[in-house]
Amino acid sequence: MNFLLGSSYAGNLDYFSCVKSSSKIVIDSHEFFHKQSFKNRCQIYGANGLLNLTVPIQRKKGKTPVKDVQIEHSFNWQKVHWKSLESCYRSTPYFEYYEHYFAPLYEKEKPKFLLDFNTSIFDLFVKILDFDLQLSFSKSHQNSLEGYVDNRDLIHPKLKPTSMFKDKKYYQVFEDKYGFIPNLSMYDLIFNEGPSAVLYL
Repeated sequence: MNFLLGSSYAGNLDYFSCVKSSSKIVIDSHEFFHKQSFKNRCQIYGANGLLNLTVPIQRKKGKTPVKDVQIEHSFNWQKVHWKSLESCYRSTPYFEYYEHYFAPLYEKEKPKFLLDFNTSIFDLFVKILDFDLQLSFSKSHQNSLEGYVDNRDLIHPKLKPTSMFKDKKYYQVFEDKYGFIPNLSMYDLIFNEGPSAVLYL
């Protein structure tokens, strides 16, 4: 099964369940950016419960294809996001094993385009999880794509997870305080479960 997906900031477990079960993924880089989506937002588990991290973008009039969405760097959001990730996951079993992969994206680089930033994180997850995957990007906006399951609009903060997602528990540092929170960013699964993340997916 192959999937047509949207770009996602540190995609959630529903998103990566699709990735795990596929040998080919096409990212629709020409679909229009929509606010309040996972394109520039990820959800992690903090000391006070669910925490949303949102990449600020430059606002433009009209509809903007995802490939053209530029990140706003008027304040140091990268520092805020990395400090949040450290605060949430420093005490997890595997944060220290993986932090060197992700820290440069928040501490050294200032990406211009959201798609590039999202793809950099996606590539690191694929590398860590050792997925055998062929990734490509659409050359134009696709209404559908023959041979691919279209989950672009189904993986959204306001919708229930797709049928690919299996709601199973795994270790979470703050579960004793707020209970288990499902379908968070892949950051949560990797930092808590390490190599076992592949088996979970």
